[in-house]
Amino acid sequence: MLRHFLLILGLALALPAAGQPPLATATFSMGCFWCGEEAFEKVPGVVSVVSGYTDGHLKNPTYEQVSSGQTGHAEAVEVKFDPSKVSYEKLLDVFWLNHDPTELNGQFCDKGTQYRPGIYWHDEAQKKAAEASKAKYEKLKTFKDPIITPIVKATQFWPAEEYHQDYYKKNPVRYKFYSNGCGRYSRLDELWGKLRK
Repeated sequence: MLRHFLLILGLALALPAAGQPPLATATFSMGCFWCGEEAFEKVPGVVSVVSGYTDGHLKNPTYEQVSSGQTGHAEAVEVKFDPSKVSYEKLLDVFWLNHDPTELNGQFCDKGTQYRPGIYWHDEAQKKAAEASKAKYEKLKTFKDPIITPIVKATQFWPAEEYHQDYYKKNPVRYKFYSNGCGRYSRLDELWGKLRK
């Protein structure tokens, strides 16, 4: 009952007030969804970021099921944003500079299809913007390996369990130990260099 109430409250908070432009949705997978939350929640104009699972074949999957690699899902984040304050193109920039686009079935120390990167577009405008953004980074890239991050149509997004939401805020010491130990930021600096500054 409480979870149901919190879900309703969360939806209400995500709705724009009267007279304000409607919020837009962007969905990305970039390895561990904790890290995706940290990257996008810092962006002005982003209203909410939810960790969850997408692009799989099982309804309402659990973390244990997704972690097995058998459901087809990827850990992902669903970003609600105000297009009058931040563009989808800006979110794409954040996405590219916060994942390894040279690795398909895993990210950093996390291996398996459940950690695959991807851009999940919600309409034709997002699809075109994503393709243009990928082309831009193929020209800008500071590494020799090809960019292989897929751009695919968004499917059902399932929110992850509550203990995963805002993990980096609720467990900062454990999160820092994980992200540093996984080599995420050292690899990102190696890949993107000054573009991340």
